[in-house]
Amino acid sequence: VDIQPDCLGLYCGRIVEIINGTEVHGDCGVCPRGQRTDARKICRECTGSPERYDWLYLGFMALLPLILHWFFIEWYSGKKSSSALFQHITALIECSVASIVTLLVSDPMGSLQIRSCKVVMLSDWYTMLYNPSPDYVTTIHCTHEAVYPLYTIVFIYYAFCLVLMMMLRPLLVKKIACGLGKSDRFKSIYAALYFFPVLTLLQAVGGGLLYYAFPYIIIVASLVTLVVYLSASEVETFKDLLVRKKRLIVLFSHWLLHAYGIISISKLNNIYQDLPLLALVPAPALFYLLTAKYTEPSRILSEGANGR
Repeated sequence: VDIQPDCLGLYCGRIVEIINGTEVHGDCGVCPRGQRTDARKICRECTGSPERYDWLYLGFMALLPLILHWFFIEWYSGKKSSSALFQHITALIECSVASIVTLLVSDPMGSLQIRSCKVVMLSDWYTMLYNPSPDYVTTIHCTHEAVYPLYTIVFIYYAFCLVLMMMLRPLLVKKIACGLGKSDRFKSIYAALYFFPVLTLLQAVGGGLLYYAFPYIIIVASLVTLVVYLSASEVETFKDLLVRKKRLIVLFSHWLLHAYGIISISKLNNIYQDLPLLALVPAPALFYLLTAKYTEPSRILSEGANGR
């Protein structure tokens, strides 16, 4: 039994009920969570699994807090404390446990797999902007998570990260951060209390934009930060790079981010064609090391003074 007229609006649909073995389509309105409209404007349950690109997007959103944790731990620890490594490991454990718990509490509960709705277009992330007004007076509110659960699962993950950080990190820092002053040892935790609301707002407002742009954001950001780090550390030759293990760790970390960005762009749909692109990962660092001696400021100034 189908009730006319058809639903208006991009995301309005009719809820399906099974009565005596017959599908009965209810009034037009918002679909329940975990459902979205099909081509006939009927709410259908999402039974698919996230695509490879969806998992890469979730991985990117999961990496953001971890990278920020590591940055602020290193920023506030510096050379004054040997506790930075333990804090790095703790942050990794916090984010890893939070991601596992988030998957376990998502539908279906108790499984690391999740069911999802397929992302079709950018407007799927912003259904609140597409509530129809058939008579230009009454608005039918059809706001729901058409990209279930890619939008809300990120908020759940951030909540678990914050809870685990508040449970584990203060005790750890209090025990092992002896090289820091009392006012400095908790600064990395205070920083997290600032950047988690920022990440939450970023997901709430720009989740759809991030979904389509995150591969390019990864590549550009990793390239810029790598160049800034090498320049600030006065690395000009391969020998300078090998002097400290920390520099190699930073370099390999940026290479992993480069590879992640390339994989996200190509999606590895054609492995034999896309996999060789990973050979480009070391190219920016090699280019920097090979050309750094020609762009050293003191050399440019001296050559300018000599009239060359």
